[in-house]
Amino acid sequence: MDFANSAEVDIAYYVLNKKGEGMFYKDLVMQVIDLKNKPVQSLSTAIAEIYTLINMDSRFHHAGEGIWKLTEWIPQDVKAASQSTSSSTASSKSAQRRMRLLEDIQESAH
Repeated sequence: MDFANSAEVDIAYYVLNKKGEGMFYKDLVMQVIDLKNKPVQSLSTAIAEIYTLINMDSRFHHAGEGIWKLTEWIPQDVKAASQSTSSSTASSKSAQRRMRLLEDIQESAH
């Protein structure tokens, strides 16, 4: 792989794919910076930029506690359960919020 001409997020994908297991975000980003072999003016800015790219790319999955994995490693049933749990939790919170607002409106009407 030609790291010098590759996008940082593609290098991150390559690193995780080659390692075969999740990595702590800072270790992953530092390896990307090393492989890219491009001078960095501000390390904290470079880390933030690469982390943002990884976070926005659907090929990557945040496994918790700063660990990133490839989405393709996550079994389909786990992905579906994760998505339905988060959506049902969001709708439950939304319903609770609506009920509190309705109660507030009714109290202020009296």
